[in-house]
Amino acid sequence: MNIENAQVQMRKGILEFCILHIISRGEVYASDMLDELTSARIMVVEGTLYPLLTRLKNAGLLDYKWVESTSGPPRKYYILTGSGQEFLKAMNDTWLDLSDSVSQIIGKVTPHKTVANGHPEPNE
Repeated sequence: MNIENAQVQMRKGILEFCILHIISRGEVYASDMLDELTSARIMVVEGTLYPLLTRLKNAGLLDYKWVESTSGPPRKYYILTGSGQEFLKAMNDTWLDLSDSVSQIIGKVTPHKTVANGHPEPNE
């Protein structure tokens, strides 16, 4: 199994959740989302972000507005809809439950097995 592929899949699994959180703070421009996701080491490219934003808009979770720019064409700023806020709250609750569950599992220490002579068996 390829570890890099597994890591990418884990990051993709939480990408939508992270994007909704970023947008929940207020109107945001797509390149600012890319910058924040990149600085948080959630690797994403424009070719991934824009289709996801379109899908979230089509699902009624976000909307956008055009704002004139002094340094070029108008910019599209994204905002959460009421449905998007409710969806994000439900996802946040799920994340907290999942995070607690995973922490519980990975936080357990593996006990040493003992063999007949009473000495610990080496971890495999």
